Amino acid sequence: MRTERRLRLAGIAGSLATFIAIAGVAAQSSAPGRTLDRIRAAGRFRVGYRADAQPFSYRVDTGGAAGYSIALCQRVADSVKGELGLPALDVVFVPVTLDERFAALNDGRIDLLCGADTVTLARRRDVAFSVPIFPGGIGALMRADASARLRDVVAGHGQPFHPTWRAAATQVLEAHSFTAVAGTTSDQWMADRMRELQIIAPTASVTSYDAGIQRVLDRQSDVLFGERAILLDAARRSRSANDLVVADRLFTYEPLALALAKGDDEFRLVVDRALSRIYRSGEIGAIYSRTFGEPDENALTFFRWNALSE
Repeated sequence: MRTERRLRLAGIAGSLATFIAIAGVAAQSSAPGRTLDRIRAAGRFRVGYRADAQPFSYRVDTGGAAGYSIALCQRVADSVKGELGLPALDVVFVPVTLDERFAALNDGRIDLLCGADTVTLARRRDVAFSVPIFPGGIGALMRADASARLRDVVAGHGQPFHPTWRAAATQVLEAHSFTAVAGTTSDQWMADRMRELQIIAPTASVTSYDAGIQRVLDRQSDVLFGERAILLDAARRSRSANDLVVADRLFTYEPLALALAKGDDEFRLVVDRALSRIYRSGEIGAIYSRTFGEPDENALTFFRWNALSE
């Protein structure tokens, strides 16, 4: 009996040891801080990008990726190659949708996300961010033939703290309709402002900036809220460019950044070092100019402030 009991206990202990070993391997494979190891093992650096976020990231006719964020990520890829000692490392740009982009980071389908993503506290629950890459913010697009009263209110002309002006502005806004792209900070901001200001007006969420602009052109919506740099670029590229106008106003300040998996300080250090060197060297001026034109002093100050020291 004692021998049988000892054998049974030994079997249980052996099974438990096997379970612990398997669990340890699984935990190790899914633990944070493994991005560089994964890239080295695969011989491939997978950069996710949104194909519908021009001028930050988009797909060109030949199928490749282009844009301001893509140019920065290409420089980051060069740094990853140097860090790993793999000059021939394969760099693959993987298109991801607005809905899946953060999940693709967390399940390892991509190693870095390049696009037009605003840094928010809510998003930092799910992913980590690099140092900021662009001084973004919410803007508004309208038809060029929008009423002067609507354009004045959206542009902020007048005295918003004056009760009479505010009442008149509310009446103007309630006579119009508004749109934002679902899943963006603009969508939540629009809903919050409507509630806070007690404005009762039709609102709609769309799946893309192109869809939002089409709603404005079709007079289904009067104002499209979104990242101002994207609105400006989309209006410029539109076949109906003369029928569109973007208000000369930022409703929010929302720095954009590259996104990466949480808990990977080693990889984030590589990314931030690459960006900081671009900022400190002045190379950012040429990259910025190709997309947005010559950077003004405000833009240059933004990059100086966000460049980390070695």
